[in-house]
Amino acid sequence: MLEVRNGGFETTVQDYPGRIGMLSLGFAPAGPMDDYAFRFANVLVGNPPGAAGLEITAGGLVVAFHDERAFAVCGADMAARLNGQPVVLWRSYRARPGDVLEFDYLQGAGFRTYLAVSGGIDVPPVLGSRSTYLPGSVGGLDGRKLQAGDRLPLGEPRVDLGQVIDRRVRADLIPGYAGYNEVWEVEATRGPQADPDYMTREDMDAFFSHHWKLDAASNRTGYRLDIYKWQWARTSGGAGGGHPSNIIDNGYPVGAVNVCGDQPIILCIDGPTLGGFICNAVVAKAAMWKLGQMVPGWSYIHFKEVSLEEAIELLARQDASISEENLERS
Repeated sequence: MLEVRNGGFETTVQDYPGRIGMLSLGFAPAGPMDDYAFRFANVLVGNPPGAAGLEITAGGLVVAFHDERAFAVCGADMAARLNGQPVVLWRSYRARPGDVLEFDYLQGAGFRTYLAVSGGIDVPPVLGSRSTYLPGSVGGLDGRKLQAGDRLPLGEPRVDLGQVIDRRVRADLIPGYAGYNEVWEVEATRGPQADPDYMTREDMDAFFSHHWKLDAASNRTGYRLDIYKWQWARTSGGAGGGHPSNIIDNGYPVGAVNVCGDQPIILCIDGPTLGGFICNAVVAKAAMWKLGQMVPGWSYIHFKEVSLEEAIELLARQDASISEENLERS
């Protein structure tokens, strides 16, 4: 069991890939914003990559262990300490009964970090997933972020602790994070509603060349970007509405760049599942983790256009890299 002594800024239970197959029923998948760090943390402690763990946004979490476990922290640096001793990121450790793991707040680049514990967080699945969907108060622990006094049940570890402690991720597979006011390059495919039917070629050229500022009013539901004066390829949305960004309601892909009037908004993993505005691009699934480490109000985004085939290849390489074969002994 994990005892929560301080829930921090926003800490939630998540699993990967989240609540899949529910978009048609209005449920976003939820899950970790940075699934790359999340999955590697699980692999380090001998869990399946998608086992339930904790997403720690901005920091402040304090937990106490009630039994012996392996744990790993991957993602942004929040000066984690076990019984006051520094914890190195992207490495597995042993925790004993009574040990206290605490996180400070952000120490530099990045915005979220992930805690995996051997056996995984064993809260009840809801609609096929343990992930917390905060807008609907679904999943995780009572559908909410963690708070002091919470007790999180843990599952049975799959392997002996001696096999999984003191391991680390290969250095060349640990990503670097763009710092404050720096630019993230994010791979994205064009469409489903782009040029020439909805936007002009000049609009799309501007979209893929501009450095978009991430608005402070951004969260797991949507990442708001700069207001931009588009040219548009049509004068109205026709049957969909009066503005050229309007369309008849349709389904939204996860990671879609939803253009609502003059403002593009990236629909994140807690985002709406359908609506009546165009989506001129979709973030490649293998690049979604980058959104999880951007800092609202500080980060910039440059969208790099890739083909569907390139996006599929990026994901295949990423999935193959998150493996026991890419761990080393510390």
